[in-house]
This record gives sequence, C-alpha cells and structure tokens, in this order.
Amino acid sequence: MQGAVGTEQALKEPVVFIIDDDLSVRRALTNLFQSVGLHVEAFGSAPEMLQNKLPDVASCLVLDIRLPGLSGLDLQTELAKVNINIPIIFITGHGDIPMTVRAMKGGAVDFLTKPFRDQDLLDAVVKAIEQDRRRREVAKAVANLKSLFETLTPREREVLALVAAGLMNKQIAAELGLAEITVKIHRGHIMRKMGARSLADLIRMAEALGVGRGKPVQPI
Repeated sequence: MQGAVGTEQALKEPVVFIIDDDLSVRRALTNLFQSVGLHVEAFGSAPEMLQNKLPDVASCLVLDIRLPGLSGLDLQTELAKVNINIPIIFITGHGDIPMTVRAMKGGAVDFLTKPFRDQDLLDAVVKAIEQDRRRREVAKAVANLKSLFETLTPREREVLALVAAGLMNKQIAAELGLAEITVKIHRGHIMRKMGARSLADLIRMAEALGVGRGKPVQPI
C-alpha cells in the first residue's frame, strides 16, 4: 500500500485508489499516476481497502475486475449498498461483454481491457475525478440548503412549498387561511433566511431540496 488512507490530506488533493492483486501492476499504475502529480493509494485486495477510512476528497478507484475473494464487480455492488459513490474505472485482462455491461450499468466511468494505452487510463481518471468533484460540490450545496431550510418555522415551510408550486400570495393566503399581508411577511422572512436573491432563486432552492406542494415540509 502506498501511504495510509486514514491520514488527513493536508492539501486536499485528489486521490486515485488502485486495487489490483498483481504487485507489478500496482507499481506501474502508481508510477503512472504519480508522474502526472496525482496522489495514489494502492491495495492488493478489496478488503484491504475497505479496512481504511477514505479521505474526504475528490477521488476515483482504478479496480481490477478479477480479484481474490471479493471481485471488482462485487466490490462495486457493496460500495453502492453503503452509499460510497466513488467513480470506478475497471481494468481487466479477461473482460467480456456481460462483465462490461454489468460494470457500466453499475455506474462505472470506464472499462479498459489490458493492454491499454496509458493516456486512455489517464483520460478516464481525469474524467472520474472531475465527476466526483462536481458531485461533492452539489452535495455540499444541498447540505447548506438543508441547514438553511431547518431555520424556517413550520408555517414558513408551508408557504415555501406553495410558492414552489407556483401559487400567488393571494392563493397561498386562501390555502392556508391567512391574510395576504401575512403571506408576504412570511415570504420576506423565507427569502432572508434562505439567502435567496430573487423568487426564481428561491424556487431553484426549493426544487433542489425536493420541497413542493404535497411533499414533506418537515426538516429534511
């Protein structure tokens, strides 16, 4: 294993994980990725990787499909079950169509058959890391929105749901049995608490949170 997964990544640089039971392959891949400035963690089996805590940085997994014990495809399934959404690039010297189909349906970024060009693998890794970076940015934004949403009162959540459904102030007032001015006040409070710059901005936030008419308005 190169380095220790449990250590903190001080610079928060992306990490490429490698799982391959062939030591020479692990070394060759490690050298390849390090040659372009990538941080690498390499393992000889799936359990070896699973024993470690993954660092909270953009990353991808270069995974041999045939491994002793837990196979690459089985590991892909297990990671999905525990909601570890790391992008996977499969490599194999013994690929076939059913394997490829299963891997890609499971969300793999690429499926490369040995021997493959170094540049093809590097391109796949860059694509996978960027995909993971975008996923993390979206997840962070949604988490921030959830924190803001939780500051709303139950009545403000009800108003937000109806605003997101496209109702006007007068319609919301009738729906909730409130005066129209009260609805306007609630909307002002919601805009301020959520940090929305406009009504369109607020509606986008509600959509990202899954808030709308007929949907839960309790804390998400």
